[in-house]
Amino acid sequence: MARIDVPAGEGLEASRIWEAAPHLGEGLHAMSMAVYEKVSLPIREREAMRMRIAQLNRCHV
Repeated sequence: MARIDVPAGEGLEASRIWEAAPHLGEGLHAMSMAVYEKVSLPIREREAMRMRIAQLNRCHV
């Protein structure tokens, strides 16, 4: 469940959010590519870091 107001409509909340601001997807994609393709951390450490960030943000892992 999102913590922000999501526009009403059909489909998943995430899809409706991206429809409201599609230009943000380009930046997010670039950041994801940098994290996954140009990082020097081993994959296990990177995934542990992602899990900790999710925990701090109160996301279910």
